[in-house]
Amino acid sequence: MLVRTGGPLAAVDPSEFTRTMARVPTPVTVVTTVDAAGRPWGFTASSFSSLSMDPPLVLVCPAKTASCHPAFVAADRFLVNVLSATQSDIAGRFARSGQDKFGDGDMVPSEEGLPGLAGAVARIACTLREVLDGGDHSILVGHVTSASVSGLDPLVYHDRRFTRPEPTPSLTTAG
Repeated sequence: MLVRTGGPLAAVDPSEFTRTMARVPTPVTVVTTVDAAGRPWGFTASSFSSLSMDPPLVLVCPAKTASCHPAFVAADRFLVNVLSATQSDIAGRFARSGQDKFGDGDMVPSEEGLPGLAGAVARIACTLREVLDGGDHSILVGHVTSASVSGLDPLVYHDRRFTRPEPTPSLTTAG
């Protein structure tokens, strides 16, 4: 167990924290679920990460203010679609509230019957294991039940814009 000693920690200025975190490249995902009434829900997330190999766990963090938040914290399962470099329009659509996110027909029934993108870099189906408090976000811990990957290039969010990683020459060991 980690024990912190001493007084309270100083907090970083929120604008400096936001500016700093914008410099950290992150994958762009669209996370989907279906509520008890069969209605699909989804949001764009760049706060997605693997958590554990044994058992296989991932985490994703929806904002508590998002209209889809209640559906996700009550869901028994969700699907993480890792977007390809050509899917920034989909990322933008799922990042906005107040519109039909599923009307364009690019989401199809996929793993666990959840809405998925055929052109995604990867799809990770999860059962919801735990919901944790994460300040102004919730942390959804998902137990991975299936995963698939394509050979497409991923979409990355960096410096408040969508981009794609630059290809790098293969690394070799000098010898």
